[in-house]
This record gives sequence, C-alpha cells and structure tokens, in this order.
Amino acid sequence: MKQFSITIAGGGSTFTPGIIMMLLNHQEEFPIRRLCLYDNDRERQETIARACEILLKERAPQIDFGYTVNPEKAFTDTDFVMAHIRVGKYAMREKDEKIPLKYGVVGQETCGPGGIAYGMRSIGGILEILDYMEKYSPDAWMLNYSNPAAIVAEATRRLRPNSRIINICDMPLGIMVRMAKIMGLSETDLDISYYGLNHFGWWTKVKDREGNDLMPRLKEYVKENGYDINIETDQHADQSWHETFKKVRDVYAVDPDTLPNTYLKYYLCSDYVVEHTDPNYTRANQVMEGREKEVFTAARDIIQNNTAENCGFQADDHASYIVDLARALAFNTKQKMLLIVPNEGAIENFDPEAMVEIPCIVGKNGYEKINQGRIPQFQKGLMEQQVSVEKLVVEAWIEGSYQKLWQALTLSKTVPSASVAKQILDELIEANREFWPELK
Repeated sequence: MKQFSITIAGGGSTFTPGIIMMLLNHQEEFPIRRLCLYDNDRERQETIARACEILLKERAPQIDFGYTVNPEKAFTDTDFVMAHIRVGKYAMREKDEKIPLKYGVVGQETCGPGGIAYGMRSIGGILEILDYMEKYSPDAWMLNYSNPAAIVAEATRRLRPNSRIINICDMPLGIMVRMAKIMGLSETDLDISYYGLNHFGWWTKVKDREGNDLMPRLKEYVKENGYDINIETDQHADQSWHETFKKVRDVYAVDPDTLPNTYLKYYLCSDYVVEHTDPNYTRANQVMEGREKEVFTAARDIIQNNTAENCGFQADDHASYIVDLARALAFNTKQKMLLIVPNEGAIENFDPEAMVEIPCIVGKNGYEKINQGRIPQFQKGLMEQQVSVEKLVVEAWIEGSYQKLWQALTLSKTVPSASVAKQILDELIEANREFWPELK
C-alpha cells in the first residue's frame, strides 16, 4: 500500500497532538511515510513538536518526522496539507468575542462580528499556505479546516478558483455522532441529506443503512432534549457545550421539518446568547484556561520525562473525518462526505456562486456534488442574507474597502443596526491593525 507524506499547517496548535494520535490510529488504512509540522510561530510549535517527536519515536519510528518554520522544507514532497491555522491565536479570539459583547451583540469566533474579524485575519494566511503548497508540491491536496470556514472558502473560490483545496468542517459530524448515539447506532450507519452554509445548515433526511427513516424518532428526542446526551468521551463535555446542545430545542421549534446545526442559535436566538454570556469571561478564556493549558502541560511533561508513555495526549476522534477525506482522495473510496463547495445548481433555487455545505462523493479526482433540490423560503432567506455577509467580507479584504466591511456587519443577522455595526467595526479595526489589510 502506498505511504503518504503529510504537512500539518498550524503545527503549534493545541489540536495538532490529537490529529497525530488519530493518524497513528489509522496507520493500517492510511500509512504515513513522512510527517512535517509547519508554523510561523517557532517557539509555540517547538513545544508541541518536540513532544510529538518523542511520541512518534516510541509508537511509529518508521515515520520520518520533522518540524520547521521554513515553507520550502515544509511543503516540498507532500501529498496532503492539513491546515488548521488560527491567525492571531487565542488573544485575538478573545477580542473577537468581547468587542461585540460591549455593544450587546453576539461575541463568537465564527458568527457575527467576531467571525467577520477572524475571517479578515484568516484569508491571507490560508492563501499564503495554499501558494506554498502549489509552488513546492503542485499535485498535493490541501484539506482546510481552518475557521471561519465559510469566509475562507469564499476567498479561495474567488482568488484561487483552480487550486486543489477542499474545505471541510467537523461540526456536522460531531452532531451526527450524537444523532447516532440517540438512535443506538454508529455515525457510519447514517445516510443523510443536508444543505446550508458552513455553521449554518439543516438536515432534511437521516436514514440508517437499511433505508429506515430515523427523522421522526430524532425529532421527538430533539424537541425535548436538543442534541444533549451523555457521551463519556465527548471532547465538548464542558458546560457551555451542554447548554449549546440543549438550546437546539428552541432552534428546532422554528422549523420542525428539519434538524438544525447548533450554530444557528447565534442567529436565531442572539438575544438569549448575549444575555447568557459573561462579557468578561468568554469561550476564549475557557479554552485558554482549559484546553490550552492541558495540552501544553502534557507536551512539557513528555519533553521533561523524555517519554510519551501514559501521556495526556488523546486522539481527536472527530478529526477522523480528515483521514476519511484523505483516504477517499488517495484510494478513490467514493465516500459520502459533507464538504463546503461552489453551489453551481446543487441547491437549485440558491445563488450558484455561493459556497454551500452539502453531501458529496469523494474520489481520486476530487468530489461530485449530490443535488439537494429546492429549499424552503425560510432557509433560503436566511442563507441569502448570510452568504451576502460572507461575500462582502471577502470583497472588503480584496479591495481594502471600509464601506463593504461596514455593509457586511450591518447585514449580519446578529447586528441590530448600521450605527452599532460601525461602532463595532471601528473598534475591531483598531484591534486588528497588525492583521487586516488597511481599509479605506
């Protein structure tokens, strides 16, 4: 069986050890010959990489492992680039969340003003990595799961339309794991129909392998509990995620013909979200004091003890979708997966140039979209508003346009007025001077 070379872009991320652990768990079906970490933050990557080096020497010494801040070294001789970068790191995420909250607006890393700010930082970083890959390994695939995926996907559609990049998100899979647990099945047993934008979509069909319709039982459960269930190994088990999964009840009630993505709560229940968010201690603070500390402490312990035996690293099971995507491209498995792709008629009564999240069949030549037909007016209206926000953000980045970014914020369903949008924008500009293009 062919062995593959992988570059992980964002090597200093707290998610990198989980990705590597998960890759090790899938060596039989997806063998790796070379694994290289790349990051532009040398010091941060050094800690994660040195720990992973010890781990790999003990558990997979056959893999050629390295890490670098040199693009040529990182992107030469690679088959897949797995990208999960966070431009500005958690310090900027904290500002994305706290600045809107000062004005009574949702503060969230991918939704509303926070997502727009993050998108304006991410576009340049993703394009840079994509250009490195195409320069040094033009036949490679970039599997991008950097947030905010919707804005990044629109930017690559506009600016790199012929690039070998596939944008994907793990949130629908995480919800499908819950659906399967509710039904007493594995998520691999589910056959689904789904449409929307990234972090902005709906399931219209959920069946088991025999074709039995699971929607009635799922709806009955969701009506009472949302997607909240007890999964001991659930990586989202902290209280804020339990509340998010429970809140799905209210989102579902707006359209009981479908099952919603959890992120729709930020758009349909924004007043509730603001009311129940501490403006001085947001999700970014939770992550910095939780996952960030835990992963880096585990990494330093491995380095200090010079062994990864009984280490604190855990496989990121949700990230198995990245291996599935890579395997489908490498071995032509024809797996059905949710991807973020140009619509081009897959949703018949929606903008053909929108980047939509729909099921696709993935093989060695890329993906084939599965037509989702026509969608109801309610979803169509919400999606048209949100996709316009995403397009305006990308246009603002390309043109350096203050006006278009103000329009994007004004159009966001989470922002109550143009005047509030302007106040938030002006403060975000100050906070992001190091990262955004200059706006005129």
